[in-house]
Amino acid sequence: MTTFLKKLRQKHNISQEFLAKKIGLSRPTYAQIEKGERKMLVEEAQKLARFFGLSLEDFLVEKENLSPKIKLEKKVKQVKLKKQKQEMRISVPQEKVKKFKEVLLYILECIGARPNIGEAVVCKLMYFIDFDFYEKFEEQIMGAKYIKNHFGPTPVAFPEIVKEMEKNGDLVPVVKKYFQHDQKKYLPLRKADLSNFSAREKDLIDWEIERFKDFNATKIKEYSHKDVPWIGTDNLQSINYEAVFSRTDEFSVRQYDDEL
Repeated sequence: MTTFLKKLRQKHNISQEFLAKKIGLSRPTYAQIEKGERKMLVEEAQKLARFFGLSLEDFLVEKENLSPKIKLEKKVKQVKLKKQKQEMRISVPQEKVKKFKEVLLYILECIGARPNIGEAVVCKLMYFIDFDFYEKFEEQIMGAKYIKNHFGPTPVAFPEIVKEMEKNGDLVPVVKKYFQHDQKKYLPLRKADLSNFSAREKDLIDWEIERFKDFNATKIKEYSHKDVPWIGTDNLQSINYEAVFSRTDEFSVRQYDDEL
């Protein structure tokens, strides 16, 4: 169990201190559990299982949920989940991939050079673009799949899409120092093509870029953690777009009173 717990924590880039706080322990006490020097209480096991999105039974027998394998489709087809060779595959239609790429490049063009804008800020910005547009117009721009983790909402296909863009010469990743910390950034190598975006899509993207351009990773993470779609989702699970219709006034971007 100690090896399994350490593997889970490291896989999701979680510190011992962060996980200890989540289950109500000090870091030294949690470290003892990981080292096998202290037995885990049932209540602690329940909290850890819930945090990692596992049933208590699966957690105790060290059975991890299958990590999704992202497949970027070459032709447009419906998003579907299927089990194949003991892997969960998520097929992402090319139409959505294309829009995702162009929005990413546009963000990098507009604010990517700013010292506070790293990968973490870009991912949260894309979340707000997707979810705010859906709340406002009940339509999707990119329609990306986002999961909840302690960093905030994260687009599942981001690593695969960025890898493909790097291979195609669309962008290049770089690592820079930001207040003594390594920060992953991306430099665009071509201009974004927004010709297939509607005027209201472009307007909302511009509005989101403007309002988040001064946020750093910590600030936008803390802000996203107060949004109802994130709050109402279990750790490491997919965030439901429909949750935007239960947002608080601080986050809602739709004038519901006008619809009465």
